[in-house]
Amino acid sequence: MKQNLGLLQIRTVVQMGLLLAGLGEAQTLQWVKPALASLPSDRCCGAMVFDPLMRASLLFGGGNGGIEPAVRYNDTWTFSSTGGWSQLSPATSPSPRQGAGIAYDPTTQTVVLFGGGTGAYTYVNDTWTWDGVTWTQQFPPVSPRACEFDTQGMVYDQATENVVMFMGGNCSPSLAETWIWNGRAKTWTQKFPSTSPPPSNATIAYDAANGEVVLFGGNMNQTWTWDGTTWTEQFPATSPSPRGLPAMAYDPIVGSVVMFGGSAGAPSALNDTWTWNGTTWTQIQTTYTPEGRWAAAIDFDPYLRSIVLFGGELAGDPFTNQTWLLVPMR
Repeated sequence: MKQNLGLLQIRTVVQMGLLLAGLGEAQTLQWVKPALASLPSDRCCGAMVFDPLMRASLLFGGGNGGIEPAVRYNDTWTFSSTGGWSQLSPATSPSPRQGAGIAYDPTTQTVVLFGGGTGAYTYVNDTWTWDGVTWTQQFPPVSPRACEFDTQGMVYDQATENVVMFMGGNCSPSLAETWIWNGRAKTWTQKFPSTSPPPSNATIAYDAANGEVVLFGGNMNQTWTWDGTTWTEQFPATSPSPRGLPAMAYDPIVGSVVMFGGSAGAPSALNDTWTWNGTTWTQIQTTYTPEGRWAAAIDFDPYLRSIVLFGGELAGDPFTNQTWLLVPMR
């Protein structure tokens, strides 16, 4: 299969792969770089989540990591299976920032965005929601402290119907706090679990197959799960190497959490792909693979039936606006 294909070609390949898998033929995952007419500018640390109402991935902001002078964006983009990347022009937007936490809240059919870094070591703690047309700032009675995530710091927990946020290393000060967002009440509530991951630049995803939130990394190779009450460290037989800021999302087609890349200590970058099945990690091999990177944006597009990976910081510290898809095929 070619590395560069149009979105229509990719949809056809995916549909054929799923059909053959249904007929009993083996299904594998492959990274594909779609040919796209337009792209957001090079960046890391963008906040991206799939918005079912828009039938598209929603990307907000990003920047140039810790490089000076600091560059931050507050542009809003969508990536869809039919139109590729398109920039939106909402009437109101959060201030320019990188590393905001983001999640889709189906209880209110809105995207919720929290915090991020507006400059070098300058963090904010404002909360915004996206309704498909514009951004609206929310003013909950209590808010978490200012924090920047640079990767997936927030995720919707289907089991508790709340958004879960783990606050790690890039906070003021460094934290190991767990908060939940109740979209109906528009409130943040801090949780006090009996055990918790250490402060770190870890990433989280919701494992729908096992009904729990999974956390990995933070310059370590620890795996933790959240059951709605407490964090529990897992000790899988196989684990990825220690890393910070990997990209991680749940893929319902394969029924596993997928993780890509991360940093083993800047300026090095990893480009391995792993899956988590609730018990252990398994590395998967693909014909093509994106360049190693950390702080890339990631989500799952149910219309492309593929993991979407965008941007990130490459080895040696350049930034990219590459878009890659991890697609199922025979």
